[in-house]
Amino acid sequence: MQSVRSISEDIVAREGGFVNDPDDPGGATKHGVTIHTMRALGLDLDHDGDVDVADVRLITRDLATDLFIEHYFTRPRIHLLPQPLQATVFDMQVNAGSNAVRILQRLLRDMGLDIAVDGAIGPQTARAAHAALKQAPDHLVDAYGIARRNYYYRLADRRAASRKYARRRDGGKGGWIVRAEEFISPRYHLTEAQHRERTASWG
Repeated sequence: MQSVRSISEDIVAREGGFVNDPDDPGGATKHGVTIHTMRALGLDLDHDGDVDVADVRLITRDLATDLFIEHYFTRPRIHLLPQPLQATVFDMQVNAGSNAVRILQRLLRDMGLDIAVDGAIGPQTARAAHAALKQAPDHLVDAYGIARRNYYYRLADRRAASRKYARRRDGGKGGWIVRAEEFISPRYHLTEAQHRERTASWG
């Protein structure tokens, strides 16, 4: 079983280095840690009295790994979920905040489990997730990954500036879709033709 630290290190590697894309609502980011997160946590790494892009540039892989474990795994209580779900929900929590849990909760509701969709993991969501894994032990993780992929496509449907994250310039799968499919069994991956058909309306 992969350790939480190892999962976090994989997320840091997946996120990449420093970027400051004006189309990214997260703003300046390094190793997946956004300037908004740093401001919320008061991470003034250069001790100049404010948290700005210079502080983002100082984020190290080790610090990002530690931040993700504390603020995106431990505090959201992802450890309460069944172990097979933890890596993909953790990865999505880093990428999309509490929407990661909302996606799971909507999936559990679709499976007939009566729970609130509030973006928080408590005893109710944890019990429902364990019950769902018993119902569909071979499919739940894939179903969550597919729901993640659908979330990204819908986000890009609504926000044209985000489409470059879901579709490359050559029309192939963008980083969001590739990321979601890392947690989906190959048999459920979209073909390039299916991806192009899904994104054809974007022009």
